[in-house]
Amino acid sequence: MQILQFPEISVIIPVFNAASFLHESIESILSQTFSDFELIILNDKSTDESLEIIKKFQAKDNRIIIIDKEQNVGPANLRNEGINAAKGTYIALMDADDIALPTRFEKQIEVLKNNSEIGVCGTWFTFFGSKKDKIIKHNTNPDAIKVSFLHSCNIGNPTVMFKKEVLRDLKFDNDYVPVEDYDLWSRLLAKTNFYNIPESLLNYRQHNNNISKTKIDNVNRSVKRVKVNQLASLEIDPADPKIDFYLNAVSFKKGLSPEEIIETINASKFLLLQNEKLRYFNHEIFQKHITKNLIRIVRNAGSYKLSFYKHLKNNEGALFQKINFVDKVILYFKSLTGK
Repeated sequence: MQILQFPEISVIIPVFNAASFLHESIESILSQTFSDFELIILNDKSTDESLEIIKKFQAKDNRIIIIDKEQNVGPANLRNEGINAAKGTYIALMDADDIALPTRFEKQIEVLKNNSEIGVCGTWFTFFGSKKDKIIKHNTNPDAIKVSFLHSCNIGNPTVMFKKEVLRDLKFDNDYVPVEDYDLWSRLLAKTNFYNIPESLLNYRQHNNNISKTKIDNVNRSVKRVKVNQLASLEIDPADPKIDFYLNAVSFKKGLSPEEIIETINASKFLLLQNEKLRYFNHEIFQKHITKNLIRIVRNAGSYKLSFYKHLKNNEGALFQKINFVDKVILYFKSLTGK
């Protein structure tokens, strides 16, 4: 394989003790129908046979570039280093334990070349491994993707390909690990449009890992920070005492009290006013997102009482009308019994 001085795509794979799956992952990249790429593999001081596996592939294919770290620096820093070293116009991300389908690059680069307004292209993907295979179908409409990020990351990180120029001075932030991808993409949403190809073009490996409560708490804290940062686009101060209600308005939370739900509804009205003024989100999609979220919150309240039902009916008519008949009946009887 001829070495490419200026390849169209730079593929970046961070590796840490991935020997069990690395062969299959690298093979899936080398087997792409689109072949004009360099493959930058960053070994994060692995203690297994990962480096030996990478070197064997490199001996057969000189599109592979190895960056071998003397100290463990973590996936966020590795990806940043890979992006800095990349010579390609486009950057494709990949994880060391996933499998890219053969036409992934071919289809993604076609989208990015033919749509100047799209700077980031993901794909649907299939969870496999520890559970039954499941296709994750993220939004495809750029405006819907932008709004849905208020609730969760709406693009699969190892499916991402982006135009290097759109990133500018943005980079992965190690302070947000393990949700550094959610953080970066939520910040990049303000600069370019995102798109997801409506086809599963990557097999995303799930592992039977027991996650400690401490790690879950750390993830939840980082996720909340990302969501709060996004609300800044609507001029919401992170120190606002009502910040949790603003978050509830855009991101579903189960078990809220009637009083908390009323505060959340009030917060949602302010967010809608702010977006009408600032036009950061597509307003129709933003409004539908909030309405759907509020209905879910009402349906999954922590408790009910008759005064709450009456408040919704008499003071929140626009929202109440959108609750379907069966849910209204259930809500009424739950409110009567106080359950």
